[in-house]
Amino acid sequence: MSSIVELPDDPKYRIKAVSSKTGIRPVTLRAWERRHEILEPHRADNQYRLYSDRDIAILRWIKSRVDRGIPISSAVAELKSMQRIGSWPDALPQSPLIQRQKDNSVPPEFYSTHLFDALINHEEERVNELFDEMIKSFDLNSLLHEIICPTLVQIGEAWYHGRIRISTEHYASNIIQGKLLNLMDTFPTNRSAPLILVGSGPDERHEIGSLMLGLLLRQSGFRVEYLGADLPLEDLAEYAAYEKPRMIILSATLKETAIRLKPMQALLKKIRPKVYFGYGGSAFNEHPELQQEVPGIFLGNSMQLAVENVLKLFDIKVKEAQPA
Repeated sequence: MSSIVELPDDPKYRIKAVSSKTGIRPVTLRAWERRHEILEPHRADNQYRLYSDRDIAILRWIKSRVDRGIPISSAVAELKSMQRIGSWPDALPQSPLIQRQKDNSVPPEFYSTHLFDALINHEEERVNELFDEMIKSFDLNSLLHEIICPTLVQIGEAWYHGRIRISTEHYASNIIQGKLLNLMDTFPTNRSAPLILVGSGPDERHEIGSLMLGLLLRQSGFRVEYLGADLPLEDLAEYAAYEKPRMIILSATLKETAIRLKPMQALLKKIRPKVYFGYGGSAFNEHPELQQEVPGIFLGNSMQLAVENVLKLFDIKVKEAQPA
């Protein structure tokens, strides 16, 4: 991943294009420039502001910090402190919000095969190069369903059959998880959208599935907080009482974890406004009787169905939730 300082600094984008690329409204961008001196955009002959690729990377980095709850003044101070010592942050991946057309000359199977090979051989630089190409070539749905998921299946099967060590399986999973978390940062956060908390149930260590669902829900316009693995239900309910989400979604790959989700809906019943509880994961697909035993909303046996069911729950049409 490139450092921000390595990106071109030649001015070429007007403020409307910058807004589209960063998710920052022009009025907000002007206010940040005026109050916090984040950037000094070049002025064209007609006095229009012009921004560079480096400027856009800076704005997207600042926005990712603000979206995580860091005050804008603190985020700017953090960036300027890093600049003073010559330690610029890495540029976040290009936003997948813009729909991309697949390059049919390079099918997703090519990337899945080569990504698997790079991961099991611990070739991190090659993994980074492949991800950069994939993000430029595929929309988020294709990236997750046609490349990442098949790669994870290959890794799981290689470990199961003894072709790779558990340390390699962990390495590969952590690399992919880190890439997906970086992608999460690229999506603008809509503060007025319904808040959904997403994670994995108690004693559940597998979290990439719930992370991918969180990504797809954020792409669909929801405000998503991804909380990670092994979430204690009582603590989560207390947090929900304070944070007031509209929905909590937990995943389970273990039957034991799925069973432990039974009290969740009861723990949420006193919170107002109402908090929906949804769940899914391979444990519910392999043991369908659990779908009747766990109170709440079973979201379906795939991520695509889960997203569609959440959209229906909030009465949002699927076609309206796609990126512009």
